[in-house]
Amino acid sequence: MAASGRIPQTLLLSGPEGVGKATLARRFASLLVGAAAPRDAAKIEQDDLSLEANLEIMADREKWPSDKRNEDPLFFASHPDVLTFAPDGPLRQITIQQMRLLKDRASLKPLKGSWRVFLIDDIDRANEQAANSLLKTLEEPPPHLILIMTARNPYDLLATIRSRAVPFGLPRLTEEEMRTFAAARQLDHAERRLRLAEGSPGIAISLDLETYDRRRDAMLALLRVASGLEPFGTWLKHSDSIAARRTEKLDSYLDVLYVLLEDVLRLSHGITPLRNEDVRSQLEPLAQRVSFDWLRTAVGRVDQLVQLLRRNIQKSIALDAFATEMRSGF
Repeated sequence: MAASGRIPQTLLLSGPEGVGKATLARRFASLLVGAAAPRDAAKIEQDDLSLEANLEIMADREKWPSDKRNEDPLFFASHPDVLTFAPDGPLRQITIQQMRLLKDRASLKPLKGSWRVFLIDDIDRANEQAANSLLKTLEEPPPHLILIMTARNPYDLLATIRSRAVPFGLPRLTEEEMRTFAAARQLDHAERRLRLAEGSPGIAISLDLETYDRRRDAMLALLRVASGLEPFGTWLKHSDSIAARRTEKLDSYLDVLYVLLEDVLRLSHGITPLRNEDVRSQLEPLAQRVSFDWLRTAVGRVDQLVQLLRRNIQKSIALDAFATEMRSGF
């Protein structure tokens, strides 16, 4: 597209977490704004949201009162013609204040070259007001603006937003590609990282195994209680511990819960290897205990919790309710 000059003004990159959606967007932006000089390209890469400095900025803003965040909407712009908008606040949402700022900045002409490129990372985390505000920009974008959006699931977006974007689906990497990546980065515990990441290099490199194991222990206890393998009281110590970790988000636990449910399903149908192969002995009793309908219902309940994340639901209460509801099926 860049070589031909036939560039759609709105692109939607979708795919699993960690497959390189935002990385591709930044590299494409470098090409469009003519950041041929290493210094200019490096400026754009400074807005990688996975960098520690940027993670600290976003974590710090979660402690701000809402009125302060509204007065100072979050965006990153190390290069003057490339702006990145990221989910903000304790609910990690794209806000209407950010989209209003985007609309205001969109009218400004490029400082260099022919294009300005705006990246909205995780547009599927836009609240309803923000999505409607963005739609107004998409309907009549200025001729110099290229808007790139990323999303895990494009069908979480308004149909009117999807219809105005050229879609690109980014799949998971193959096993061979992942092994090449792990070798190039010299990852520790490479085999385990590759199983858990399952084709997502971003997850493979960023996964904190110690933190993951702690969350997994809690979610395994939740599933044992939810399936009736253990009494409800055995879950309470985990529930209290999760409630005490105020900085941890519910979605980090739900991600682990999804993977465990997937492994139980794999065991039920004799599919190997498991993503959590090291705890196979703990998953086997679950696979023998639950039915496919139970698993389908459990996944549906987790889906509901994902939707409730935007309402600031309390972690421990949400997980307590999951265990109680699923346990009633036995």
